[in-house]
Amino acid sequence: MNIVQYLNRTVGSFPEKQAFTDGNHGLTFRELFDASRRGASFLCGKNLIKKPVVVFMKKSPEEVAAFFAVLYSGNHYVPIDEEMPKRRIELILENVKTGIIICDETTIDTARAFKDESEKVLWGDLIKKDVDEAALNKAVERTGGSDPAYVLFTSGSTGIPKGVACSHASVMNYAEVLSETLGITENTRFGEQAPLYFDASLKEILCTIKTGATTVLIPRELFKTPVPLMEFINKEKINTLCWVVSALTFVSAFGTLELIKPEWVKTITFVGEIFPVKQFELWRKAMPGVRMFNLYGPTECTGVSTFFEIPADYEVKDAIPIGKPFKGTEVFLMGDDGRTVGEGETGEICIGGKGVALGYYNDPERTAASFVYKENKEGSRERIYKTGDLGRLDENGDLIFVSRKDYQIKHMGHRIELGEIEADVSRIEGIRLCACTHSKETGKITLFYVGDPDKAALTKELKLSLQRYMLPNRIVKLESMPFTATGKIDRKKLNEEDN
Repeated sequence: MNIVQYLNRTVGSFPEKQAFTDGNHGLTFRELFDASRRGASFLCGKNLIKKPVVVFMKKSPEEVAAFFAVLYSGNHYVPIDEEMPKRRIELILENVKTGIIICDETTIDTARAFKDESEKVLWGDLIKKDVDEAALNKAVERTGGSDPAYVLFTSGSTGIPKGVACSHASVMNYAEVLSETLGITENTRFGEQAPLYFDASLKEILCTIKTGATTVLIPRELFKTPVPLMEFINKEKINTLCWVVSALTFVSAFGTLELIKPEWVKTITFVGEIFPVKQFELWRKAMPGVRMFNLYGPTECTGVSTFFEIPADYEVKDAIPIGKPFKGTEVFLMGDDGRTVGEGETGEICIGGKGVALGYYNDPERTAASFVYKENKEGSRERIYKTGDLGRLDENGDLIFVSRKDYQIKHMGHRIELGEIEADVSRIEGIRLCACTHSKETGKITLFYVGDPDKAALTKELKLSLQRYMLPNRIVKLESMPFTATGKIDRKKLNEEDN
């Protein structure tokens, strides 16, 4: 099993169809296939076998081609990006110890300044190589389903990034179940929001390669201007949005949907954070008849693990369920004692099945702490991932995300979920975005928000909805909410402000 099998098949069915584009420049499946195989032939000439190859390029169709060049060569790709802090890149390179970094003209000078021993090569030089069929066939033959396809680095609580390695088998399973569940076909046109070093981008990349869909890589700068963003989506006839929650709320919170709507969109999925009910309802009101899915899952389980398709008449109360596991995935709710919790009780979300990653790259200690073994119903042991997220089952058996374990705090003698405070704040009229932090040094809760109410009016409202012990000790009004490069609220930055 090897991901390149998808591209081998799809290029035969849709050779001249556009695969990836940024709105100005794109690659057809034939062009993607040819470029990937030429680049792979260059890598095979370097005698790399099952090694990490770093891809350091701007977000573009060529970056996707570079990923597949690495895969065709029988190696695994490690994406980095110019948005990443220099120190983070240094730590990644220190971990993977790559022999080669693939760059483009915008990144080559930066890469040459890295203090590592890798060879820096231009993508344009790779694709000058003639295709070496014998070398490519040999590389694919020696690549099995259990071999890593990529290593994506996520943030670590210690400040050291963790490289999540996922196998070809788990990635192909992900593409299969996601395409089937969302109804992805060759007629799908994705509007891709996430950076390509972020696992959220895998939905579009994998489903495009598998089904013959088209992915439009939306320029990053458009996510600073919601009206031009919607105009771009309409111009490109994008019909499927798989975005993180903060990207969707960026559009709805500022009244954009009252001015312009995405005319072609038929499917919306969201992931990454809890969707504030008020902002979700703005999207649902503006887009009647659109299929909407709440997805959930960590990078350590190859992207998303559960889904909930929201019925048109579904009444959202406190939170939208994250639903039930995808085919081939199992979810357990585990208590502090290591046993499965009772019905309606809250426990740590643990995930097993085909999507569980190989572990953290070159990090056996952290792998052993998070990827553990559990005895299943048949009495045999299976490998699961402990997510660090808390959840519970509702009356329909759907999974409800409660909070991160590290968002659960002890305050004034009470155990509090910071997400519960955020949910109440987000319902208040005029609140666009909000986030809470808790200082371990002072023991105080700080609420950050973007919106119309002044702090006095907001405090008055909160006294009507929150228990006294849950009231923030400090309220900070912001002009704009900080976001990470992957589109989530930058809680680390807020914590620094809080301290």
